[in-house]
Amino acid sequence: MSKSDKFLKIAEGHKKNKKKEKFSGTYSDYLKILEKDKDVAKLAHRRLYDTLTSHGITRMDEADSRCAKLFGGDSLRTYDYFQSQFFGMERSLAKVMRFLRSAALKGEESRQVLLLLGPVGAGKSALLERTKSALDSMSFYQIDGCPMNEEPNHLVPRSLRDEFEKVFGIKIEGDLCPVCRHKLMEEYEGDYLKMPVSETTFSVRGRRGVGVVPPMDVNTQDTSVLIGSEDISKLDLYPDDDPRVLSLNGAFHAGNRGVVEFVEIFKNDIEFLHTILTATQEKAIPSPGKGPMIYFDGVIMAHCNEAEWNKFKSEHTNEAILDRIVRVNIPYCLEYGEEQKIYQKMLGASDFESHIAPHTLEMAAMFSVMSRLHSSNKVDLLTKMKLYNGEDIIEKGNIKKVDIEDLREEVRDEGMTGISTRFIMKAIDAALSDSDKQMITPISLRDALIKQVKDQIIAEDSRSTYLQILQNILHDEYLSILEKEITKAFVSAYDEQAEALFNNYLDHAEAFVNSLKVKDRVTNEEMIPDENFMESIEEQIGITGLAKDSFRADITAYMFSMLRRGEDIDWRSYGPLKEAIENRLTASVKDISRIVTKSKSRDKKQQGKYNEMVKTLIDEYGYNEDSAEEIIKFAANNLWRDS
Repeated sequence: MSKSDKFLKIAEGHKKNKKKEKFSGTYSDYLKILEKDKDVAKLAHRRLYDTLTSHGITRMDEADSRCAKLFGGDSLRTYDYFQSQFFGMERSLAKVMRFLRSAALKGEESRQVLLLLGPVGAGKSALLERTKSALDSMSFYQIDGCPMNEEPNHLVPRSLRDEFEKVFGIKIEGDLCPVCRHKLMEEYEGDYLKMPVSETTFSVRGRRGVGVVPPMDVNTQDTSVLIGSEDISKLDLYPDDDPRVLSLNGAFHAGNRGVVEFVEIFKNDIEFLHTILTATQEKAIPSPGKGPMIYFDGVIMAHCNEAEWNKFKSEHTNEAILDRIVRVNIPYCLEYGEEQKIYQKMLGASDFESHIAPHTLEMAAMFSVMSRLHSSNKVDLLTKMKLYNGEDIIEKGNIKKVDIEDLREEVRDEGMTGISTRFIMKAIDAALSDSDKQMITPISLRDALIKQVKDQIIAEDSRSTYLQILQNILHDEYLSILEKEITKAFVSAYDEQAEALFNNYLDHAEAFVNSLKVKDRVTNEEMIPDENFMESIEEQIGITGLAKDSFRADITAYMFSMLRRGEDIDWRSYGPLKEAIENRLTASVKDISRIVTKSKSRDKKQQGKYNEMVKTLIDEYGYNEDSAEEIIKFAANNLWRDS
């Protein structure tokens, strides 16, 4: 089958689905649908919450190591609908969903505005866009022809609503809009059972069930954007209080039954926002002209940056609106592992095809996160960043005990300032444009970031901090990573050697702790634990003197606890020992400096080893030939220059 035929087949199938007959009948016909599924009459908050959660919920609990480290064992829920698009936002998303859940249960939040507050590029608008899109193309029922997508049950007279609730188990909230009320009385003589009801779908593009209010110029803004207007051409035909003169085409009309979004909400004049008060407190909006109040059922969501928020809340005259706002902070991502995923997502959505060397995005993410963190007296900036990423920090042979929540409590607004994701993406573009080989390495990206920081219009203290991170902290961190990686590539069967050291050490440590002899794995000969061997490992991480005994006891207990839980163990299982073994293998490599640095004097054997090392970097680590050559040259100039 040709490509065109294949697509035509898909298109025909899509056309058939589009032509699927939608319901169209009277209110009495609609009651039969309601009898089978009363959920079709959900209010807006409940509908949105159920839609978002229908994709699946995953609970993060104490059994999850990442949750235990990052969230103090809090039982957080993650929502599958957002998981593939948003990273490092678990807490913020949990607060958003908590708001919607409470509102869905008709709590106080159902009469409040959800405000997303955060810096530029933190994902506020993207989160709202994703939320709105959940409703897109979802079907619902409305009074046919209503400009507000009217709930059909509003046709039931108030005198019958108690009986209706007893029969269907549905409490009717709200009344007919003026247009539908006029239509009912004039065209159907009040016989609501004959009023036409139709099935339609939410549409972001079509402004059906989704209204958007962009920021308006305070000098030209008009409330008609929110509540519609009067049709001047009809004022000569009908009285000014006649519903037929109304143009109910405002954002609140469009978003009824669904969502109304206020973009950069506080850029609007305060008088423009007063409509929000009645929309939340009374679930009603003013009619254009002299018409009555109109019932409104919708989720009101907004976003802004911190400067606008601080300015708005400082005015005591805004207290009434502030009282109707639930604020959720959307800070920048503070987990560099998750920040990396954001870059990967953005690059995946582009036509970017250049080679990205290993650790390039990792280093960029580290820089971003460190720029967003505040200094602490308890740990240095690099350590804090790693702790926020859920990593174990090894200090004098032990895992450093630091309460992440204590660090967070030091600064409540962490993540509200710093380098944005867009800044990094611009630097990637710059590094690529300066490259002759269609590739990006941590080295080239760091140079691009340094240049961008120097050129950026930012406060001098921030510029100094960012340059310190790039030129010193990350420079040293990358060299440390690079040294281990090149060493592993150089040492044939690195993992095998590491595993052998691990097993040997564990045998001797266990025997030492239990006052037993060691049985040789090959000869079965029994011998006393080799003190010199164990010390050669331990000294790599500063374990000396009396600390040796406790270290050996700790690791023996740890490994046995893993075995009891049925977990597999290897040389990477215990952080301090892993670091000691890595340091031991690195220190034992004597030939690497000559092979890496002295290209002109390599003999045939050394050249073969060099070629083998490059091949390993390509095959096992993800470099290409150009990037492998570049990082080896960089390592030679910075790590083994004096060897």
